[in-house]
Amino acid sequence: MKSRLFSSDSRLSDLVTAHPSLLAMLTRLGISLGFGDRSIADVCESSGVDAEFFLLICNVYTFNNYVPSTATILGTDMRDLVPYLEKSHQYYVDKRLPHIERHLDAIAKELQGRIGQVFLSFFKEYKNEVEAHFAHEERDVFPHIRALMSGKRDTTYSIGEFIHTHSDIEGKLDDLLNIVFKYLPPQVDDDNVLDVVYDILRLSEDLKKHTFIEEKIMVPLVKHLENAILK
Repeated sequence: MKSRLFSSDSRLSDLVTAHPSLLAMLTRLGISLGFGDRSIADVCESSGVDAEFFLLICNVYTFNNYVPSTATILGTDMRDLVPYLEKSHQYYVDKRLPHIERHLDAIAKELQGRIGQVFLSFFKEYKNEVEAHFAHEERDVFPHIRALMSGKRDTTYSIGEFIHTHSDIEGKLDDLLNIVFKYLPPQVDDDNVLDVVYDILRLSEDLKKHTFIEEKIMVPLVKHLENAILK
């Protein structure tokens, strides 16, 4: 497998045409549609995004077995990493989770009974857990990374704490899908059911990539920074 799907002089339109799932990634990097036939390098430069970082994230989203080497991580400008992760949090909390909740609310109204409330309660509990998970990262982890990247000594936190406490935020979505598959009564509108199943699957896959980026890119980077600066 090549280390990069496209080179920086390839057209960005070719990239998203071949892999439409990358469209959601573009907005988190501040890249808008309407880039015409411009190259990846050109679009990234005009958007203030490092092209090598962009291609690294594209690899993660494109290849399930792609794990960047430490040398690749350390050889890439990572200043876009924390803003990207923060924008991902916003995307999940402000768009994807409310979208799923609206579908579940419509299903609960159709059922008009206890089972509908079970779906909603389960999801709201999950949503609260995700928001708490993200809040911890934004409060403790990301400021630590920013301090290290600016060359400051920050002994108030270590990436070891993140590794020890980092939880699986996509696993409960699989539990929710199993509940839908096993216990949803047949009289519920098929469109609502298909929409919510599709949205849960889409969110679950996206969260897996998000977790991968944190564990396989962010953690090795921060370990290196801590070793270099905090000693």
